[in-house]
Amino acid sequence: MKTRHIDIKIRGKNIPTKLIYALKDEYGDKVKITDDDDVLVNILETPWYKDLKEKTTPGDTTRIYREAKGWTQEKLGELLGDIPRQHISNMEHGKRPISSNTARKLAKLFNVPMDRFISDRSLN
Repeated sequence: MKTRHIDIKIRGKNIPTKLIYALKDEYGDKVKITDDDDVLVNILETPWYKDLKEKTTPGDTTRIYREAKGWTQEKLGELLGDIPRQHISNMEHGKRPISSNTARKLAKLFNVPMDRFISDRSLN
């Protein structure tokens, strides 16, 4: 006589450990626990990203892109047309705004949209 296949699916966060142990006690090694939360989401629409984007300044963005390239502040200044290192530091720390001309140059250097280097707050 063939035994029937039992398929139990439980979804959600924080599944009680007691429930998992009870299933293992009853069905032994036949219990398979998988994580099917591989649903793709657009990261740009997540609350985490929106919060992070709001907190990230154009200076932060400049520093992130510069460091990703392995460039020093001095090197970035040279590539932007001999801008002093202290000027780059002041932009990265929010002590000096990034001009639209510099934002255009940064966008070209890093091959990204110019608006990443312009603060939404400065547009208001």
